Amino acid sequence: MKLGLTGSIGMGKSTVSQMFADEGIEIWDADRVVKKLYANDQGLFDLVKELVPEAVTDHIDFDILRAAIREDDTVITMLESYIHPKVREDRNKFLEQGDQAKLCDIPLLFENDMAEAFDHVIVVSAPFEVQLERVMERATMTRPVFNMILARQMPDAKKRERADFVIDTNTSFEKTRAQVKSILIEIGVQNA
Repeated sequence: MKLGLTGSIGMGKSTVSQMFADEGIEIWDADRVVKKLYANDQGLFDLVKELVPEAVTDHIDFDILRAAIREDDTVITMLESYIHPKVREDRNKFLEQGDQAKLCDIPLLFENDMAEAFDHVIVVSAPFEVQLERVMERATMTRPVFNMILARQMPDAKKRERADFVIDTNTSFEKTRAQVKSILIEIGVQNA
């Protein structure tokens, strides 16, 4: 059973992903793979240095890189053309190992037309006001960065329409966890 988990920034995807892990589901996290690439991939480091030289010393300054991305769409396009194939390869390796239920946490699952790769797609959702409050609590977040991220993501309402299941995180952890368990029972991964 291959499950895709998605949701816009600040919807509680990481929390829900951990709840699936607590239920014994193996998790693959796209964001974690991308962070690992930025930390360890010399080719990606060199590409950033080529595209945005001022963002690179002995490490990548992500504030400068984000500012460059806001100013020039081609920067993110070039970075994604390098990153996405490596992320896809890592995800495919994960999905091919073993035969137990697996969940892939992918922020841009619909945006990158990946829904067909999964038996079920689960969308994590909350009202916009809750999303905004959660996101603005992050130390590195600014409203322009949040707006840039939102502009690259499919609207929440469209994600909910396309989902097989929607988990509402505008509730208690216990009720969110109950939604996770209910989905696992419904798809036959767990018994009632």
